[in-house]
Amino acid sequence: MSSNGIMEPMLALETPEPGIESVRPVWLDPIWIGSNRIETPLVLAPMAGVTNHAFRLLCRRHGAGLVVTELLSSHAIHYKNAKTFGMFDWTEEERPVSVQLFGGDPALMPEAAQVVEAAGADIVDLNMGCWVPKVAKTGAGASLLKDVCLAEEVVRAMVNAVRIPVTVKVRSGWDSGHTTAIEFAQRAQDAGAKAIAVHARFASQGFTGLADWSVIRRVKDAVTIPVLGNGDIGTAGDALRMARETGCDGVMIGRAAMGNPWIFGQVKSLLETGRIPAEPTLSERIEAALTHLKTFAASPHVGEDRAVREMRGQLPHYFKGFPGVARLRSEMVRLDTIAEIEDLLQRARAAE
Repeated sequence: MSSNGIMEPMLALETPEPGIESVRPVWLDPIWIGSNRIETPLVLAPMAGVTNHAFRLLCRRHGAGLVVTELLSSHAIHYKNAKTFGMFDWTEEERPVSVQLFGGDPALMPEAAQVVEAAGADIVDLNMGCWVPKVAKTGAGASLLKDVCLAEEVVRAMVNAVRIPVTVKVRSGWDSGHTTAIEFAQRAQDAGAKAIAVHARFASQGFTGLADWSVIRRVKDAVTIPVLGNGDIGTAGDALRMARETGCDGVMIGRAAMGNPWIFGQVKSLLETGRIPAEPTLSERIEAALTHLKTFAASPHVGEDRAVREMRGQLPHYFKGFPGVARLRSEMVRLDTIAEIEDLLQRARAAE
């Protein structure tokens, strides 16, 4: 046990996940999104305040085949908002990289798509999944699912504006009375979209309740473009079950990847071999957390002060499930420099 009360659990070198020991491995074939070959169709979902360059890079290194930026506002791009342009932070090592845009204006969305294409994006993604009021009340995000004709118009305008492929991320629908994902997926395909990701919850659910994976299966049956399944993927075993139950072409992982970029390698191993690698050790978690922090700090327009301020709440995710993580979190939020955070974590390492 460390001086901060963090105890490293005992782990086997390689363990099957409970309940899947007898499940035959399944492999997801590479997919093409336009001219982009996604060799391993395991995708890091876009998450506001999370999927910056540093985290995307970690996930790519640990097995993600495609990463997506934080959602960027088409209005902010139109008005040349400096903070938004500061999130144009992708690098060659991340490629192929997808840039997600939100907005509901058929005039502004293609303009924003052209801007990110000019900035070097490989794929541009339309956000139709964000349910938070500050996005949805503007007619953007998941609220587009209320008007599939307008949503199709937005997709078509984006497709006609750029040479890079356009993809879409949707929810099952706005609410349980309107499962519009299936109809919209067909419309999006007709409009030229090259892939669709389906978070199998309604916008009205937020992140509550259970994802209904049958919606992913229905979308998959309705279109020929690649379909990515999303929702309630917390472990490698969940990803395998989704692949088997829905027939999806790829799996998109969001919140379960926070502090856990290893999940992509675990899913890949399970799908290929039926086995899951051992969980990372405390030392490996510390190294990853520090790499995440330092890489973010070194990113353009970030710096140490901002990196520490924004990452103090995220770094404890690397130690989720370890006894003493609450104490670690309470100590970390009071720290102001990378050196202080590194000292705190290195003391934990020394006490293993």
